[in-house]
Amino acid sequence: MTRTSHLHCIIPPHLLEKLLSSDDSEVRQMALNTMLTTARLRGERGIRASFAGAAAPGNGRRTVFDCQNGTFLPSAVFARSEDGPESPDDSVNRAFDGLGTTRDFYKAVFNRNSIDGQGMRLDAFAHFGERFNNAFWDGRQMVFGDGDGRMFSDFTGSVDVIGHELTHGVTELTAGLKYHNQSGALNESMSDVFGSLVKQWSLKQSADEADWLIAPDIFTPGIDADALRSMKAPGHAYDNALFGRDPQPDNMEHFVRLPDTEMGDVGGVHINSGIPNKAFFLTASRIGGFAWEAPGLIWYESLKASNAETQFQEFANTTYRKAAELFGDDSDEQLAVLAAWQDVGIQISGILAGVARSRSLAANRNGGAGGEKGMATVSRQIGALAAQVTGLARDVTALKGK
Repeated sequence: MTRTSHLHCIIPPHLLEKLLSSDDSEVRQMALNTMLTTARLRGERGIRASFAGAAAPGNGRRTVFDCQNGTFLPSAVFARSEDGPESPDDSVNRAFDGLGTTRDFYKAVFNRNSIDGQGMRLDAFAHFGERFNNAFWDGRQMVFGDGDGRMFSDFTGSVDVIGHELTHGVTELTAGLKYHNQSGALNESMSDVFGSLVKQWSLKQSADEADWLIAPDIFTPGIDADALRSMKAPGHAYDNALFGRDPQPDNMEHFVRLPDTEMGDVGGVHINSGIPNKAFFLTASRIGGFAWEAPGLIWYESLKASNAETQFQEFANTTYRKAAELFGDDSDEQLAVLAAWQDVGIQISGILAGVARSRSLAANRNGGAGGEKGMATVSRQIGALAAQVTGLARDVTALKGK
């Protein structure tokens, strides 16, 4: 099946737009240059080949090229390959290592052979443009800017950025989530989830130990910001005069409606992704241990079961169903999923709100709903709800008789 690729950039347009209003002319110019270069790339059909032509089997072989601060990729020079020695260039080596870490993560955790599952080769380009403040996946390869050195540092410095961008390829070749509105926010969330898991897996961190921050290393030391996004606390990754306040919501009550345009972040894909991001964090925190194991597997299988038009509600329902298929009905894992989506304002279809709340409370009180005591509590509460419904039905019948 042919996919329509999109230029996926790690820096969302609302941040660059904010910089355009800066009182500092140099900041405005750097933002404008990045936006103009990105817009040009979006308009160049040649840079984004279809996956059908890009997915030649190669066991995930890596090749990194040096753009030498140019923006015409065919002019980039070879810098490092799978069989060659280390490069004297740190950016090249970081890009090479990040590609390998992401590739190895997908193979070790999900038995996926590279981005397409068939050994797709992994190409990357370092030193793209002059002080280019972005990194992106164009449907075929990774491209890294050096940053301006004032606000943003070298974009090869965050392994979760590389994992994030390569996961856009995985998403395009599985669900193919359309990159706008809710499906686009899910697309971005998938990249944040698995980008974070790549980092956690490489560091062998548990869910409790992880920082749950996306791209904490891309800001220079002089910038007061924790990261681009926080999965643990959407809306709290940064708050400063330069970038403003992190606009991500963490609940459907605060869902942000934006125009389906490039400047509207195609319906807020980088903003509303905070809602499913928080749901994954809550799921992983409740389950405990390594987040790439049970939570990651549930999300990965749910991604594969989704389609181009999948919305938040549908994806939440799928994670609930997949948790049951993988770990059993009313398992700790399934109840963690149920409670997580409920906490971000999404109720699993077919589950009464009272039942959902009683199940999650029982799970928390009894150390996991898989225990006999927890199941007994849940059963009693479900029975009580059923009795209430029966009683209401009798009352309605009596009223009709009168």
